[in-house]
Amino acid sequence: MNLLNKLNAGVKYMLIASFTFAIMGAFAKLASESMSSLEVVFFRNIAGVFIIGLAILKKPMAHIGGKPWLLFFRGFMGFVALLAFFYNIAHISLGDAMTYSKTSPIFTAIFAYLFLSEKLPFKGWFAVFVGFIGIVFITQPSGLGFSKYDILGIFSGIGAALAYTSVRELKRYYDTRAIVLSFMLTGTVGPLLLFFISPYINMPELDFMFAEFIMPTGIVWVYVIAMGLFATLSQVLMTKAYGETKAGIVGAVSYTNILFSIMVGVLLGDALPSITTTFGIVLIVLAGVMVARVK
Repeated sequence: MNLLNKLNAGVKYMLIASFTFAIMGAFAKLASESMSSLEVVFFRNIAGVFIIGLAILKKPMAHIGGKPWLLFFRGFMGFVALLAFFYNIAHISLGDAMTYSKTSPIFTAIFAYLFLSEKLPFKGWFAVFVGFIGIVFITQPSGLGFSKYDILGIFSGIGAALAYTSVRELKRYYDTRAIVLSFMLTGTVGPLLLFFISPYINMPELDFMFAEFIMPTGIVWVYVIAMGLFATLSQVLMTKAYGETKAGIVGAVSYTNILFSIMVGVLLGDALPSITTTFGIVLIVLAGVMVARVK
């Protein structure tokens, strides 16, 4: 405890945020035993809509706007990335699912270079290369290529990276709450639309998108509510962390989320990662830290 008290405030906030995010993942995994990942995403976001909505009512937004399609793009990409992320949480180990999602800084560096003309020096490109090698070690593609979970895992990182890249541009035009709300609203309305058309779709391979709505009962409500509370808490703590310390330092510390997720996952029955997977995780963490230092 004394060690925690001595830590920089931003580092401390991010460590706690990483732990609470792992707990959120655990409750999402438990909830997924009784409902689809699409429904988990719905409940994950609807709580955020109410919280952001109350904040806007208390203090109206003030921004110039003018980028509605980019705002929608941010919300849509965040939604589909979250859909892939929660589907993987339900079907693979919590640590692996979290590792895939933490590839987003690697892809963000590439997209910022391509779309925002941000410079990426040699060290940054080397970090990207290291990150891709790490992805190969985790996915371990066979002669049949990548598995469905590998593809969705990589997409969860790419989708989140596209969303984060758009945020960099949107911050010039919109209140932060409007940007967050675009994600939360899309993540609430999107599942409702998919629930409505799911009975007319018969494509088992797209079960991460189409599913039946099943009203939670009993202990499942506890999982759903706890997931929303821990998700909100982790977001608040992450925001505080970035407000206290340099983004590069906080971004590097955020990778402790993978370690916490592996530990929590083992408590839920996940197997410990193999040596090959562990090496891949180490490379992805190293790449993320390198990108954070470059930025």
